[in-house]
Formats: sequence, structure tokens, C-alpha cells
Amino acid sequence: MNTQGQFEIDVLPTSAGDLAITFLGHGSLLLVFQGKNIYVDVFGEVADYSKLPKADIVFLTHEHSDHLDPKAMASIRTEKTVLVLTEACAQQTTGGIVLRNGDVQTVDGIPVEAVPAYNLIHKRENGQPFHPKGAGNGYVLTFGDTRLYIAGDTENIPEMKALQDIAIAFLPMNLPYTMTPEMVAEAAKAFRPRILYPYHYGNTDVSKLVELLKGEKKIEVRIRKMA
Repeated sequence: MNTQGQFEIDVLPTSAGDLAITFLGHGSLLLVFQGKNIYVDVFGEVADYSKLPKADIVFLTHEHSDHLDPKAMASIRTEKTVLVLTEACAQQTTGGIVLRNGDVQTVDGIPVEAVPAYNLIHKRENGQPFHPKGAGNGYVLTFGDTRLYIAGDTENIPEMKALQDIAIAFLPMNLPYTMTPEMVAEAAKAFRPRILYPYHYGNTDVSKLVELLKGEKKIEVRIRKMA
């Protein structure tokens, strides 16, 4: 397990100041912008959250235990922390702002859009999708002139392909629950983020995605430790 200081960090400029992205691992991120600590999905197996900064905002994409870890959440949450979450997440943790697919809201000065996140193809043995439509959120967060898309657990759904003006995208690639490298490449070619981070990719071979997108000069694929 990493402790703070051992994580990879990218610093990206926006019109309203730098956005620092700390890659905690799996589906978990820490975004720092204008002094605010913004967490995306909280999972105690990738980081010791007791050694990380307290959260100003936490975005939860869905209720699965590798995205919503109550013990880890308790380490970073204060009375002032704002939670943004789904209805199912709200059954497991108190408080917070529930956003449904399609909702738009400004949270602590940051414009937020809740985007659907669901499976079309990959399903459980009983025929139910791993992530049913309407249950999970992806989020588009706007920092100055920079729109960042965190897809959550989803496939390359029509709502994703219709996104516009996305500068940075995090797309999941862990089989059999979300996307194949081919699905990620197809989605990226549709909405064309400037920077693409595959994340939550488990044992998937990330080099396949790099190969599939090598001809796309305007899409930079960045590989970080997000297995």
C-alpha cells in the first residue's frame, strides 16, 4: 500500500489555476484545485487514507465496496466535507448530495454533470448487467476552462460517446466488469479527449489501448498506476 508521497501526480494547467491529479489506484483519485481536496471513489486497499489530506468534496460513482469504503471515508471526512453520490450510495453513508443521471449542479464552486454509467454487454451469470442503467454515475467536473470526465464503472455507452469538449478522461478497462481496450478506443475516438487515462484496469493489458490509439495524434494516452 502506498503512503502519501509515493503516488504519481500530474499537474495540469487550467484557466483558473493548476489542477493536480494524484493517482491513488484502482478507481480512486485525489484532485487538488484552488486549495480544495477533491476525492473520487474511496478504497482503503489502495491508500492509507488516514495519512491523506481531509476531504473538501468526495464524489462517489456507485456503491460497490471498491468505490465506497466506509472506513476509509471516515478517515478523510469532516463536518465540512461535501459528498456527491448516487441513491444507492446514500443508503450506505449519511448526508450528501444525491445526483441522478443527467443532473447538473455547482458544488462548492465546481460545475458538475452526472453522466450515466452502465453495462450494455457484460452481465452476471443471472443475466443482469454488472452495472445496471440508472444506478451509477460518471461525473464531468469543470475546472476553469477544463472539463474532466470520470466515467465510473461503465461501458462505451451512447451518452459517453456524445460528450463534448472533454479535456481529460478517465475510462475504466477492467474485464469483465467494464470495457475492453477496443471499447475504450472506440469511445475515445467518438468524444476525443485531449488526455486519456485508462483506470481501474486490473490485469488488462494497457499496451493494447496504446496500440489502438497510436494513430490518434490529438489524443494523448497516459498510463499511470491505476490497476
